[in-house]
Amino acid sequence: MRFALISDVHFGPLTHFEGKLRKLTHRAEDLCSAFVERMNRRDQPDLVVNLGDVIEDEDRERDLEQYGRFIRTMADLQAPLLHVAGNHDQINLSDDDLRTFWQHQGPLFYSRDVAGIHFCVLRTLEIQDRAVHLPDEQLVWLRQDLERATGPSVVLMHHPASEMRLDGNRWFDKRPHVCRVAERRALQRVVSEAGNVIAVFNGHVHWNHFDVIDGVPYVTIQSLIENVDDDAPGRAANAFAVCDVDERRLVILVDGAEPVRYQVELARRG
Repeated sequence: MRFALISDVHFGPLTHFEGKLRKLTHRAEDLCSAFVERMNRRDQPDLVVNLGDVIEDEDRERDLEQYGRFIRTMADLQAPLLHVAGNHDQINLSDDDLRTFWQHQGPLFYSRDVAGIHFCVLRTLEIQDRAVHLPDEQLVWLRQDLERATGPSVVLMHHPASEMRLDGNRWFDKRPHVCRVAERRALQRVVSEAGNVIAVFNGHVHWNHFDVIDGVPYVTIQSLIENVDDDAPGRAANAFAVCDVDERRLVILVDGAEPVRYQVELARRG
């Protein structure tokens, strides 16, 4: 089975941070269009995952417009598209707004089975400048959902639940409290005890990262539009991941300006 992931595309205004150009948001639509074309012509995944932060929030009217641009850009994908809610997506847009864009009913945490893999989507909640939380309700739901899963499972979320060090990260070196999920150790226990999770994927951090906790890989996917140069005019990371999984292994190829390859040998069950 093959699935692809894209994250932090940030449709919206050009973004500077600490006086330097950091997000090449003006390239978001073109890069997403190129991603769709590559998925359809070359990689042909069974599923595509949007890991969140579709927009660079401005106000409700502009956010609705920009999220709609993303949805229209991705509409030509020849594979189903799963969505994860990012922190920027939830500032001015309501749950009903996101449900409408996603053509989804029910909570913004949910699960789907695709080509023999069980995908669990979590909805992390960021209290701006204070903390990132995963409510107890979702931990209970995830435990029960994984117990019911009949095949290998993948957990999808926007914020990371790993123990990554953030030294040198442009965005979170001095702000780890708005990067990692506060309840991450509780989540790690649920994932470990389930015994059927082959990987946990997230975005948000704007770099590629790989941790293994209790035998489970926690994988962070770089932002599509992060500037990999130090300042203007800049080069977009153009990052996305293509993952192949079978009974023996999971292979993750992250393409773009900073390519990386991970391979995980899966434990035999039964």
